[in-house]
Amino acid sequence: MAMLHLLTRNTVYVPKLQTFRHLVTDPKYGFLKQLGLTTENPGLYDGRWGGSGKVIESVSPATGKVIAKVRTSTTQEASNAITEARKAWPQWVSLPPPTRGEIVRQIGDELRNNLKPLGRLVSLEMGKILPESIGEIQEYIDICDFAVGLSRMIPGSIFPSERKDHILLEKWNPLGVIGVISAYNFPVAVYGWNSAIAMVCGNAVIWKGAPTTPLVSIATTKIVTGVLERNGVPGSIASLITGGADVGETLVSDTRVPLVSFTGSTNVGKKVALTVQERFGKCLLELGGNNATIVDQDADLEMAVRATVFSCVGTTGQRCTSTRRLILHSKIKNEFLGKLKAAYKSILDRVGDPLDDNVLYGPLHNQHAVDEYKEAVESALQNGGKIEFGGKQIGKAGFYVEPTIISGLSPKAEIVQKETFAPIVYIFEVNSVEDGIAINNSVQQGLSSALFTKNLGNVFQWIGPHGSDCGIANVNLGTSGAEIGGAFGGEKATGGGRESGSDAWKEYMRRMTVTINYGNELPLAQGLKFE
Repeated sequence: MAMLHLLTRNTVYVPKLQTFRHLVTDPKYGFLKQLGLTTENPGLYDGRWGGSGKVIESVSPATGKVIAKVRTSTTQEASNAITEARKAWPQWVSLPPPTRGEIVRQIGDELRNNLKPLGRLVSLEMGKILPESIGEIQEYIDICDFAVGLSRMIPGSIFPSERKDHILLEKWNPLGVIGVISAYNFPVAVYGWNSAIAMVCGNAVIWKGAPTTPLVSIATTKIVTGVLERNGVPGSIASLITGGADVGETLVSDTRVPLVSFTGSTNVGKKVALTVQERFGKCLLELGGNNATIVDQDADLEMAVRATVFSCVGTTGQRCTSTRRLILHSKIKNEFLGKLKAAYKSILDRVGDPLDDNVLYGPLHNQHAVDEYKEAVESALQNGGKIEFGGKQIGKAGFYVEPTIISGLSPKAEIVQKETFAPIVYIFEVNSVEDGIAINNSVQQGLSSALFTKNLGNVFQWIGPHGSDCGIANVNLGTSGAEIGGAFGGEKATGGGRESGSDAWKEYMRRMTVTINYGNELPLAQGLKFE
């Protein structure tokens, strides 16, 4: 082993890193060097990168072996990071929005230059297959492009005043320093959605990445801060802290962080929301999803099967938008299920290391995910479920499980109502789209949903007030794969937050109503006389 020191300036308490020499020397992992994660020079260390908290391990999902050991931040160091970001914020916010946009454009270009290396790192540490990992980096690039345009279009409004010689304006101002807590399943894209938009709006960002994907967080932060520093901007505008729940609690509780964007489970998100609300802060919550796909009797079954397979087993079922409930019309149920099983069988021929080109289905992220998968399958069986496909762990090194289809359960069964972050889908049979919508809406979560139909009436019923109650309602495509141009987020126990496109930028700003009297009189509103 060799001690590796990552060098940059003005970024606070990114962890000290220790990787294993076999990774450094293996050509397969040459991308580590491209990302600056293998510089063996312990004599160079400027005190800006590194923490003094406990050591955590980064484990490869494909092998179950340790990739690296990382020393994390302490709670005091997390607090110091907020202090440094606040110090740097006045310089950043004083830049005109188009200038901030130009810097974010450069961040997008630097991500383009590192598209494949960073994508490979995501596959190595998170476990999703390489095309998906590269697609995740592309999402960050795309949102940078979106943010550049936004930097020249941040709107305000002018309203007619009822008072003579008065003008009524609405202006948006940045919040200051925002906190972003992201999850392991999208260790780059979720941060990108938040940071690119927040930065062009004039905010500094403190990021706490998932403790199981620290290498991805380090490499991404190095790219971002490198661009900032080349433009004379302190890297602490995009600071990274690492660690467990105590470090996250520091970010959530600090009154100097007016907005916390949290992606994770509903249970933890509820605690975050209560803590932030108690101090009158703002929350942007992207929590659990228990997404359903409805396939009507008139659907294009070939298209529906293809979309369903990706939505069920893409990222090994570890997307918040993964399909967990499949609602089939009775007239096409058996045919559809047969086609789905055949597709699943073909996937099992392409299971393996997510870094390999021919692999279509990789491992779960860690042993905890495997344990939850097993518990969900056992619970389903105990409650009358029937395994139509899969249901077992795959006998090889790493965290591999079979994609699984289960029928015979009630839509109200406890295990169905719960989101299991694994490639398990539950099958239900209905006789109408109306019955399908009722099942779709019968869970606490409300993130993504999909309907396959050729009936125009069904479409408008689906997206109307008595249709899907989710934040995302797709027609003739699966529940996964949202574009950055639309606002992303869900209702109910999913949290109600919105990220990415549309007017999600408003989450990172505060609204100000301004009235200007440019006359010589002082009339009151509503014609009130006070003389």
